Amino acid sequence: MSFLAEHHRYLSVRRRLGADLSTDERILRRFAVFADNDGAEYVDTRLVMRWLESLPSAGAGTRGARFRVARQFAAWLHGMDPRHEVPPQGLVPGRVQRKHPHIYSDAEIIAIIEHARTLPSVYGIRGLTCSTLFGLIAVTGLRINEALRLDHADLDVESGVLRVRYGKLGKERVLPLDPTVVQQLESYGRERDRLLGRRSQALFVTCEGHRLGECGARYNFALVCQQIGLRPTQVHGRHGRGPRIHDLRHTFAVRTMLNWYRSDQDVGREMIKLTTWLGHASPANTYWYLEAVPELLELASARMTCAAEGRQ
Repeated sequence: MSFLAEHHRYLSVRRRLGADLSTDERILRRFAVFADNDGAEYVDTRLVMRWLESLPSAGAGTRGARFRVARQFAAWLHGMDPRHEVPPQGLVPGRVQRKHPHIYSDAEIIAIIEHARTLPSVYGIRGLTCSTLFGLIAVTGLRINEALRLDHADLDVESGVLRVRYGKLGKERVLPLDPTVVQQLESYGRERDRLLGRRSQALFVTCEGHRLGECGARYNFALVCQQIGLRPTQVHGRHGRGPRIHDLRHTFAVRTMLNWYRSDQDVGREMIKLTTWLGHASPANTYWYLEAVPELLELASARMTCAAEGRQ
């Protein structure tokens, strides 16, 4: 195969999806030329490492960027032909490396929420709060800090709207919720206030009635993940490594985009809506999911290929 030809096709797909390729294009062309000159038929880890060794010495950040570009290209090729090998994530780490998202299955999300309900506490608020918090993030894609800073008054039950006042970079946004989500939040609020014996200003609280903090939320999430096998069991209250609470947000975004492709919707138009919903500063941050999840990139590639064939 001609890697140079495939690299042109790959870049064409990403350009149509709005990606900024000013740096990636130069790096990927060098890799494609090297692979063709090497006589390789398929990408594998050894090919990528030989290419990196053939380049002038560079800092960790540059080496990490080169590896990232080649690995993303390999993932795209692997989606079309499994004989291509995707090098292991983190094999050549750079100074800044965005974590690969864990996309939760329905069963995993259900298990997280159900086990969170069983977290022990004196008044029962711990399990009630954590299960509701994790569920809200899963169905809205809120950032953990956005959810924790919500007040009871931010939920308009009549209109079914949630006001997110403390978004990233100080941006405020309003999210229309499904009636079932509103009902769940309203039910949580009544039970929370009954257990506290008073009305709470903060939406998510501890047994003492204080606003739940980020450390507490992350610890409880890690503990639940250990209990259901998503993280290895730890001692002395350690979190361990594994899927994160922020991956609930990633899962929401990825599933939304997958549904667009599968229902043949206009992804370009819908992407602006998702960017606004998630509170991203730029659509480029939302398009990142296409690169991070091979299934999405494969669907996007197939959509572009069909569109190109239809014009011919």
